[in-house]
Amino acid sequence: MRRQSCAASAGMLVLMACVAAVSGQRTTIQVEGWEVVINERQPIATVLAFMDVKPGMVVGEIGAGTGRVTVWLADRVGPAGRIYANDIDAQALDHLKARCKREGLANVTTIIGAVDNPKLPPNSLDIAFMTNTYHHLEKPIELVRNILPSLKPGGRLVIVERDKDRSRSKDEATTRPDFIAQMDRAGFEVIKVDTSMREDNMYMARPKAARPPAAR
Repeated sequence: MRRQSCAASAGMLVLMACVAAVSGQRTTIQVEGWEVVINERQPIATVLAFMDVKPGMVVGEIGAGTGRVTVWLADRVGPAGRIYANDIDAQALDHLKARCKREGLANVTTIIGAVDNPKLPPNSLDIAFMTNTYHHLEKPIELVRNILPSLKPGGRLVIVERDKDRSRSKDEATTRPDFIAQMDRAGFEVIKVDTSMREDNMYMARPKAARPPAAR
């Protein structure tokens, strides 16, 4: 849904071996050159800890792109889990598929979505996730609303988004009050916010409880 296209970035991607620093991970993940700076801003270990990703979980990543976080999620959930990697950029997903093959990650399924619908399988996800995506969405309320049917009972939505009040990248950020209000309009209640990162907030949300019927 965003990020550099594979064609534009192919010449500048530098692969570097990076031993996983996240507790419980034993594989070696290849970090691509452009990811180094953003991983410093959004440490993978911090994001996965906030998400509380566990082996065997099913996670849907909206706007997965070339898989900066996807490969770490796939490693964390393990062979018993599954990652559904969504994007509207087919070329980016082709890059991701090749990357997963190189890493030996057979638990990633790619999905080409629409601008207002991630097209994730219904009633399947423990966690729906996106990072560096929300401010790029053409129809954020509609898309987030269309995540609801994909969540299992008790499923959660986790979004990492730059805070406009703390970041210099004002055009690629959302204020905390605006974000919470937009989640409410999309049918979600924000239940946890982590502001420990330099520019980004991490939000956890759940589907809003059905309102009780009006008294007669």
